[in-house]
Amino acid sequence: MSGNKKKIPVVEGMWTSPSGSDRKAELIGNQCCECGEIFFPRKENGICTYCQSINLKEIKFGTKGKIYNYTILMQKPPEYYQGEVPYAFGFVELPEGVRIRSHFCGCNFDELKPGMEVELVIEKLGENDSGNDIMSYKYKPVMA
Repeated sequence: MSGNKKKIPVVEGMWTSPSGSDRKAELIGNQCCECGEIFFPRKENGICTYCQSINLKEIKFGTKGKIYNYTILMQKPPEYYQGEVPYAFGFVELPEGVRIRSHFCGCNFDELKPGMEVELVIEKLGENDSGNDIMSYKYKPVMA
């Protein structure tokens, strides 16, 4: 099966898929052109939930942020979750002014701290029933 294995995003259209090794994936959101509110994931219905405007533009977020807060989950959530347990999960504050939910990876859990700089990575979350890799965005600590 390994030759036919596919990489399937956990949700289509949440990040860019750059070509070339010098480019990094970016998360995709919306910004309301009327009130300036920022959304992630992007609003598929195209309506701002704050001012009800339909004038939204697509934006891409930078690849770095800071941990706002997090927790370590020791128990597997409902059946749709395909990842490993335990795992670190919390909020990343992006420079664009939005906080997004994310998994944290690439370190020991006791190294994580609020305010720590992290960077976006696209990694395997788990496998589906067909053995394909389910891919998700995650954040890992920036190494000094």
